[in-house]
This record gives sequence, structure tokens and C-alpha cells, in this order.
Amino acid sequence: MGSIKKEIVVEAPVDDVWAIIRDFGQGPIRMAPGYVTECRLDGPGVRVATFANGTVLRERLVALDEAEHRFVYSIVGDSVTPVHNNASMQVFPHDNGSRFVWIHDVLPDELAVAFGVGMDEGLRVFKKTVEGAVTAES
Repeated sequence: MGSIKKEIVVEAPVDDVWAIIRDFGQGPIRMAPGYVTECRLDGPGVRVATFANGTVLRERLVALDEAEHRFVYSIVGDSVTPVHNNASMQVFPHDNGSRFVWIHDVLPDELAVAFGVGMDEGLRVFKKTVEGAVTAES
């Protein structure tokens, strides 16, 4: 199984970062505006996210743990249809900001490379967006 783990430090409070991640309906757009162009709910616990490159992912909410600041989801179809997929996002306190950990497990293994590239770009936009909002509020 392909497994990708990405971590970044974000100069923003844990609660601010978690508020974006935990937002099942609009979190992807809030996390990476422009990289994610649309996100809509499609029934209980399912969302459809559209990316700037045309990729469309149907994602199912697996778990939302408020106490642990942990969100778990699975890609269940649309333009990418893995045999197996499980991903988690978790926010931890870090110095005066947050440490964001994103883990993605996928079959077939070959999808891991493309997922890793997408995660890198999403995290780049996320860090810029969140830190820009914190700077603007100061």
C-alpha cells in the first residue's frame, strides 16, 4: 500500500487551523482556495471536491474527533477510484502555532505519487492562506 505523510508548521493558532480542517462542507476550499475550485455536500457524510486541474474527488467522512483535532476521510470515487483509500488530517500545538499532519494510504501504490504531489500543493496554498489571514488580522 502506498503511504504518504506530510507535515507543515503553520503560524496560526490550533483552533483556527482546526476550524478549517473540520469544516466538512467547505474545508477544502477554505484550505486551498484556487487549488480547490468547488466543494459541495452530496448526501450524508459525502462531499465532492473539484480541483483546478479538473480532478473531481468524492470523499466520505469516516471520523471527526474534536478532542484530538483529527479528521479522517476516504476517497470513494469520481475521477479517481482507488481500490482502497484512507486519509487523516490532524492538528497539534507547536510553539506559537500549529503542526499539521496529513497521512494518506492508498491502493494501488502508483496513486501515492500523484497524491503526494497534490498534498504538497494543497499544503503550500493552505500555509499561505492561513498565515496570510492571521497577518491580516494583526
